[in-house]
Amino acid sequence: MTRLRLTLALILAIGAWLIASPVNAITFGHLDGNAHPNVGAMVVEFEGEKFIFCSGTLIAPRVFLTASHCTAAAEGLPVFVTFDPAPDESSTFIPGTAHTNPLFASGGQSNTYDVAVIVLETAPAGLTPAALPTRNQLDGMNLKDQRFTAVGYGTVREDKTKGPQSFQEGGERRWVDQGFRSLTKSWLNLSMNPSTGSGGTCYGDSGGPHFIGQTSVIAAITVTGDFPCRATDVDYRMDTDSARDFLAGFVTLP
Repeated sequence: MTRLRLTLALILAIGAWLIASPVNAITFGHLDGNAHPNVGAMVVEFEGEKFIFCSGTLIAPRVFLTASHCTAAAEGLPVFVTFDPAPDESSTFIPGTAHTNPLFASGGQSNTYDVAVIVLETAPAGLTPAALPTRNQLDGMNLKDQRFTAVGYGTVREDKTKGPQSFQEGGERRWVDQGFRSLTKSWLNLSMNPSTGSGGTCYGDSGGPHFIGQTSVIAAITVTGDFPCRATDVDYRMDTDSARDFLAGFVTLP
């Protein structure tokens, strides 16, 4: 069967504004297999074809966490989620209803409210949802030496010296280890510099999780970073009141 294609061309067709907030992908990472089975791909149907659009995580039996810039860009298109680590035409695609945060893009760059959910029509069988953090959990942690695990379906990069011309098509679930850079009121900034032992995300991973270490707790979700996907992940925190106020309408919070 043919693997599903990533959606860079589709993204350009739907709205060039997305390029300013890259839908990101795993760089300098590893094929995931079944290491993170509750991480899935947001898939859209466009002109009769299905495309991987973004990434995300199951956080309740029928609730899939992703980014609002993904759901907003796909407004009006049929939306599905698959948890296949290497989606193709034979994969199971669960239809869902996307819910973009009503406050998305209303707070400026300091707080974009870039969190969304897709409520699935049916619960995927055999999957244990990931956990959300407690309120302000990151503020109470010693983050200097903390590692994080990013997971997603996006573009692959393995070359440290070239720019975007070194991107390779992704479309399979991958993971990567990352180091801490800084924490702000809304953002978790992580290193993705392979020279310091970190990898990161790039085009195709938006909405995907950044787990605390090897746990199932989602510290933040992928939103943006530097254009060549070489230096910094900028990720929207899930432990803030801003994120929790939206998520409380769909899940029970810890």
